[in-house]
Amino acid sequence: MNHDLSGHSQLWNEDLAPTSAAQRTWRWYHFAALWVGMVMCIPAYTLSASLIEGGMSAWQAVFTVFIANAIVLLPMLAIGHAGTKYGIPYAVLARASFGTSGARLPALMRAIVACGWYGIQTWFGGQMIYTLIGVMLGGEIGGEKITGLGINGMQLLCFLAFWAIQFWYIVHGMDAIRKLETYTAPLKILICFVLLGWVYQKAGGFGPLLEQPSQFVEGGKKAGQFWSTFWPSLTAMVGFWATLALNIPDFTRFAKSQRDQVLGQTVGLPVPMGLLAAMAVIVTSATVVLYGKALWDPVDLASRMTGVAVLVALVILLVDTVSVNLAANLVGPAYDFSALAPKHISYRMGGYITASIAILMLPWKLLESTQGYIFTWLIGYSALLGPIAGILIIDYYLVRKTELNVEQLYRDDGIYSYGNGWNMAAIVAFVLGVAPNIPGFLNAAFPASFPGVADGFKTMYTYAWFVGIAISSLVYGVMMKGKAAPALRPAAQR
Repeated sequence: MNHDLSGHSQLWNEDLAPTSAAQRTWRWYHFAALWVGMVMCIPAYTLSASLIEGGMSAWQAVFTVFIANAIVLLPMLAIGHAGTKYGIPYAVLARASFGTSGARLPALMRAIVACGWYGIQTWFGGQMIYTLIGVMLGGEIGGEKITGLGINGMQLLCFLAFWAIQFWYIVHGMDAIRKLETYTAPLKILICFVLLGWVYQKAGGFGPLLEQPSQFVEGGKKAGQFWSTFWPSLTAMVGFWATLALNIPDFTRFAKSQRDQVLGQTVGLPVPMGLLAAMAVIVTSATVVLYGKALWDPVDLASRMTGVAVLVALVILLVDTVSVNLAANLVGPAYDFSALAPKHISYRMGGYITASIAILMLPWKLLESTQGYIFTWLIGYSALLGPIAGILIIDYYLVRKTELNVEQLYRDDGIYSYGNGWNMAAIVAFVLGVAPNIPGFLNAAFPASFPGVADGFKTMYTYAWFVGIAISSLVYGVMMKGKAAPALRPAAQR
């Protein structure tokens, strides 16, 4: 990195600067552990429930989750390549396509979505502490709800306690998060097998859910409707990790080599995600025998265990939620907020901003007001983030041929400044990629207010991520044809 920029560029700070050789310490097993750590989370565990409720058999649901994660792995590896090659985070990579000022738009969109997820996961963690205290005291620890908040005082205290636990890792930075992910991943795998053994012994088998046929077979109540359920389900499952597909350079910039990031992510994402879905289905199937109904919420299941098992289960779920939330929902927005004003906001300050917004969003109300949030929330923001992924990939591979001038990415008067810092080709491609999905989103989120949306828009919305990435890629590719600025790489640049 040119030292002149550290003093004069408004686009540079130490956290956004390309990583040095000494900082590139992540091997393939660190990436695999990162993904195992992020995959093993409560929302991912419950994904299969929404698919089975939609009519799929247990194994159709598991297969859909696996296929979706195999699909999202492709943009993950494609965008991650730039992080490893140049040592730059997502918010800086976006400057090559959106412009040095325009890049703030995709950075902010990614950050706000992550703040919502950070708050939701923090709420889940607080609820675990709340449940744990109730189990230890041997009774309900309710109380009157606080006016305006909608939760009681103890729930608020537990939420803030979990928020504070995570805050420690914000203060101690990326290396603390890497160590947490690496050390807890093997424990999570072990616990999965222990849980399977426990339900098998208690239920005398794995229960009736596994034998339940798909409702789409001949004679079923939804016969012939499999594909109309499969496609929106697949889009929602892709959307689950759509945010990470964008900001994966925030992690791959620390990779020792391209092989490490490719192998680690390939091993760590699709298969563990499919296995977690299978485990969730198996365990939930056994709960039908044990408790007379299907329990898809692992916190609810843990609270019904007896003796030391409940304590161990809830503590493990707590550790799991901390590791997932920090990796998936803190690192990205911390860099993104830093990129909005690099001279004034560091990575750590970006983390403080993320954690603060997560509280102000009142995540329990977000969950309460978004019925079926997995589908509305996931498809909705995949419709926003798909077009950004398309633009980044086309720009990096087809327009730039993977060649960037890193020094120019930190100059507001350089080749990536375009017109006043904005590349209108990226803005037009993004708008056109999002626009066709807006009617479908409004109908899905607010059906009473937007009942008259044409069937064509509703159908298009079921493929939101795919539609967005395809349109933005095509439009951006056409508008940028022959316009790539020469990316002369400084001799010192790897």
